[in-house]
Amino acid sequence: MSDLIKALASKGQPNATFQALERLVNDTVGVTLFTLMEIDHEKGVARRNYTNMPDAYPVSGEKPMQHDRWSDHVQGAHQTFVANSIEEIADVFPDYPLIQSLGCESCMNVPIVVGGHVMGTLNCLNVAGHFTPERVAAAEGLKEAGAIAFLLNEHLKGRS
Repeated sequence: MSDLIKALASKGQPNATFQALERLVNDTVGVTLFTLMEIDHEKGVARRNYTNMPDAYPVSGEKPMQHDRWSDHVQGAHQTFVANSIEEIADVFPDYPLIQSLGCESCMNVPIVVGGHVMGTLNCLNVAGHFTPERVAAAEGLKEAGAIAFLLNEHLKGRS
């Protein structure tokens, strides 16, 4: 967490903080693919605002939010979503072939909740079976750092 705090004071925001968050997440739970997805509730869209694999998952435009069991679990109940096999991923994410091609067959989406609303998610992907109950429990400790990063990003957008 101290690296994240140091990153907040550095230039190159919000990427410096997002990169520090990625390192913290990797050190805590281990990730192959890591992205941050921001949710705009007013527009009903989500947008990727950070990725460690920009060729496969670029930071880009908006996509409409879906209303399905994933959104009920993550956005509605504010619970972390875990899929530990490519079959479980395929059940909710249509881009599962790309995910699998990157060597990822498990995912964990950690909702970042501030003021009762999900600001976005920490999207962590790795090999099949990676997100054990112990790693999922450890991910709870990442929510504070995630909130700092998302709030910083929101603050910076308000200044432009």
